[in-house]
Amino acid sequence: MANSEIPTIDLSPFFNLVDDDEKGKKKVKDAISEACSEYGFFQVVNHGVPLNLLNKAMEFSKTYFRFPDEEKLLCSPKSGAPLPAGYSKQPEISPDKNEYILMFPPHSGNNLLPGNPPGFKESMEELFIYFSKVGELIESIINECLGLPNNFLKEYNDDRSWDFMVALHYFPATEKENNGITEHEDGNCITFVVQDEAGGLEVRKNGQWIPVIPEPGKIVVNISDVIQVLSNNKFKSTTHRVVRPKGRSRHSFAFFYNLVGDKWVEPLPQFTTEIAEPAKYRGFFFKDYQALRLRNKTHPPSNPEDVIHITHYAISTP
Repeated sequence: MANSEIPTIDLSPFFNLVDDDEKGKKKVKDAISEACSEYGFFQVVNHGVPLNLLNKAMEFSKTYFRFPDEEKLLCSPKSGAPLPAGYSKQPEISPDKNEYILMFPPHSGNNLLPGNPPGFKESMEELFIYFSKVGELIESIINECLGLPNNFLKEYNDDRSWDFMVALHYFPATEKENNGITEHEDGNCITFVVQDEAGGLEVRKNGQWIPVIPEPGKIVVNISDVIQVLSNNKFKSTTHRVVRPKGRSRHSFAFFYNLVGDKWVEPLPQFTTEIAEPAKYRGFFFKDYQALRLRNKTHPPSNPEDVIHITHYAISTP
């Protein structure tokens, strides 16, 4: 199915320093609102992240992952942390499918990136800061798209310490298997993805998989479970997966615009009591949901149907 089904949205009206382009901003908001309702996914251009930084960070990442394992393992994470920063392979999938570096905010002191190749750590930290700014912008637009009070989501989600970024390397597909990451939805607020030219990201819509074809400078945005619950299903957290290409590696960055762990999540009254609609989810602490999702990975259930999704909190209707 053609990639044109995943909308591409130009954010330049929000970076116009000369004129306040209200008409352009409204067009962007309308497009994002439709994308969040119909797809849960869209791509953005003119988003404020320098193209040369995206290219530089991607090249540094590719260089790093070409290092021998013994060198990469020098920045292995400390044991015991639920989301340890540093280099790892995916134990919940298979060590021969992908490997990654996990990074937290630069000010957190929890970054274990290597000193080689020179400039890698600095470019990753700079990219992290830019992604965070894009997250704040998209969050503010979603706030308006949902008709929420001014700055509601910003004040609700005002702690950036749980945000994290991952640099991923997927190994080439084998003759028997090409799965990179199995189908899933993201459990945070908003996710941003940059793919290299290998692609591989696919989005499920109406039972079919739509490939998201990478293009220079484009950032993929997807709405995640927290926004779906807050909006009482008005905006979608859509199922997606990564398919590994044959004969070549795949590299990507994923930035997770997150929520602090002790935040309470439930459908907002604007989408329930105020419009006489029943809540579709019971409330929960974000950290409890994340603990369930982590258990999916560390102790995968033998029956795939037992994997925890946001439907774990869904309220059954008669």
